[in-house]
Amino acid sequence: MNLKMKIIWLVLLVLIVSLVLIMKIFNYSRDNIVIERNPEFFGVTFSKKYAQEIGLNWRETYIAILDDLQVKHLRLPIYWDEIEKEKGVFDYSDYDYMISEGLKRDVHFVINIGWRLPRWPECHAPAWTNQESIAEIQEDTLHMLEKTVKRYQDNPAIMYWQVENEPFLNTFGICPPSDEEFFAREVELVRSLDERPIIVSGPGELNMWRKESKYGDIFGTTMYRVIWNPAIGYLRYPIPAWFYPLKAWLAGIAPEKRIIAELQAEPWVPQGKIIYLSKNEADYSFNVDQFKGNLNYALKTKFKKAYLWGVEWWYWQYKHDDPSFWELARTLF
Repeated sequence: MNLKMKIIWLVLLVLIVSLVLIMKIFNYSRDNIVIERNPEFFGVTFSKKYAQEIGLNWRETYIAILDDLQVKHLRLPIYWDEIEKEKGVFDYSDYDYMISEGLKRDVHFVINIGWRLPRWPECHAPAWTNQESIAEIQEDTLHMLEKTVKRYQDNPAIMYWQVENEPFLNTFGICPPSDEEFFAREVELVRSLDERPIIVSGPGELNMWRKESKYGDIFGTTMYRVIWNPAIGYLRYPIPAWFYPLKAWLAGIAPEKRIIAELQAEPWVPQGKIIYLSKNEADYSFNVDQFKGNLNYALKTKFKKAYLWGVEWWYWQYKHDDPSFWELARTLF
């Protein structure tokens, strides 16, 4: 990093720390926000695995997303431990169903593939890999990537491949340390099999996006507004919306190549399952007003798209007598 960039980042750091201290002292307020329908900007991430974990019928949830919300842009992680439960034996039937149903409704997909994918524990290797070395698992990963890309490479509903999820983030999840050399092999393999653009994602606040921008055709950031940390409790990030386009500019990412891969649209869960959070606890990090605030914030960044994180939870709330999040989402798509 040259001296000019070091100075810019130092100034930003001082500004952010100052804002954190100010916002800890004074209450944060927000004007009433009205979000207009914007189906080309807003999409969702859907996790079959997560829907099942919180007790939903994943097919019912998925069809509700397509038909009730009428989502047209969907990021879909294809979990390795679901498609290859036995080594060398692949079963894509559930994902064939999801992509086929999306194709019928003119849905455009980001297909997220790899070892590290969204939702805890972040790395989703099959149980049989527990007896293998890292090198062996990496070779298995490449084999899985090849099988998956070849299966769907002729499907017109797929717009992008996302290779791994936050591949250089080492501070979250139960995963081995990041391996840039191996990640480069993954990207090279996918690129050799299909010409669709490749998305590489990174955390919104924790690095400078330079590695991610080097490998991807499109960069996708995470974007969280209220987080929880064991040392300080809940914290509302005081980062202004212009921070993200500035950071993208510094990393050399063109405006048309910037998306929000994961926009916070559910509560932060300090421990346990999200469905066991009390309403008061959930409201600390996410309520309907915060939902509107996050949507408005994302629009201000002027990124190309934003894939909302939490659609499964909206539907769980809808099924358990709180339709407010689902009803707000109906106005977006």
